[in-house]
Amino acid sequence: MIALSLAEIAEVVGGQTHDIPDPSVQVTGPVVRDSREVVPGSLFAAFVGERVDGHDYAARVTGAGAVAVLASRPVGVPAIVVEDVQTALGALARHVVRRLGATLVALTGSAGKTSTKDLIAQVLGRKAPTVYTPGSLNNEIGLPLTALSATEETQFLVLEMGARGIGHIRYLTELTPPRIGLVLNVGTAHIGEFGGREQIAQAKGELVEALPPAADGGTAVLNADDPLVRAMASRTKAKVVLFGESAEADVRAENVRLTDSGQPAFRLHTPSGASDVTMRLYGEHHVSNALAAAAVAHELGMSAEEIALALSEAGSLSRWRMEVTERPDGVTIVNDAYNANPESMRAALRALAAMGKGRRTWAVLGKMAELGDEALAEHDAVGRLAVRLNVSKLVAVGGIEASWLQLGAYNEGSWGEESVHVSDAQAAIDLLRSELRPGDVVLVKASRSVGLESVAQALTESGAEGEVAAR
Repeated sequence: MIALSLAEIAEVVGGQTHDIPDPSVQVTGPVVRDSREVVPGSLFAAFVGERVDGHDYAARVTGAGAVAVLASRPVGVPAIVVEDVQTALGALARHVVRRLGATLVALTGSAGKTSTKDLIAQVLGRKAPTVYTPGSLNNEIGLPLTALSATEETQFLVLEMGARGIGHIRYLTELTPPRIGLVLNVGTAHIGEFGGREQIAQAKGELVEALPPAADGGTAVLNADDPLVRAMASRTKAKVVLFGESAEADVRAENVRLTDSGQPAFRLHTPSGASDVTMRLYGEHHVSNALAAAAVAHELGMSAEEIALALSEAGSLSRWRMEVTERPDGVTIVNDAYNANPESMRAALRALAAMGKGRRTWAVLGKMAELGDEALAEHDAVGRLAVRLNVSKLVAVGGIEASWLQLGAYNEGSWGEESVHVSDAQAAIDLLRSELRPGDVVLVKASRSVGLESVAQALTESGAEGEVAAR
């Protein structure tokens, strides 16, 4: 964070100082909410959770070098006491962002946010110091913490914005007002909470409504291939830049194809030139993510050649997202277990099919959460798609939603031979350990709550230990 004295911080957040002998002492380190992340110069934000109260760690964090605690009550060590820690954190982030003068890029969408954010960060990072959301910390706590990690050297601040209801993104844009706003797509993630895709579009479009006018540098980057996103052009006074495979897109892809290993390649076209891209990531769905990143980078002055080179060299910065491990015995593990929705599940299955040409393929899949009334139909459709893509075997893991996956595959024509329903992750591990053969490709994917990353990790360790014999 930029250096601020405790007195300045207290004024910004409307707090009272307690047990602070010298209010001129500065916070020079990051603002953190996890006591394990404290370093000398930090400010520790004490949140009260369901099982843990951050105030109980006050003495520990100051002993580890935290300058003070941002708290909702006195804690016996240097503290700035406020009525609500979350509100205070947001106010501090807003103040710091205004002081910084960095270009703030915000993005949202139903699928691909984190992968696209990672691409933008790596492309812009070649041009100037860039700070970006770690993982998917895209809510009312994670977003201000990211903004507060910026320093005086930061020129680009790339923030992922998530939403679980109308008004959520509007709130986040008030904390960290963007100059460039990117909307990737409107899908069915969290449809059970929103009630429909039109409501999701309404929520995602709050980002472009928050942008400054074109005359003040505001730019809305919109997906030309998604009608609900493209329609958001009418909701902003900012300049509109379209990306996609449509001929009308300002930044578009031509000659899209997959390499033999399942990595996308295409000809990138921008208003100032064209260049070829071959990505290190897996799956054709990353083409749209790459075009979105390219559109942002082009608006910020990068050439087509610079963008293409950066996209070709970019990797994943976030764990468990199409994370590919090649075992010594020739088995390939694709760990995409961080989260799942219908759009990302379909994209992952298509990537598995492309990666597994000429090889046996396994789709180890679990529940997609928060689909509401659409849950049965969407799980059934994913099971059917696995059969249509000729996945060798579907392993559906978990409860009722997993049974719908398996039933969809069965009804599509697997006849029980290419699909199986198992009770939990350990059962899936046991099955795969006994049946995997060298050269097989295994995709592992489900919503975060299912915890299927344990399957990918166990299979990776099995290969390292040589537990799977050649058959």
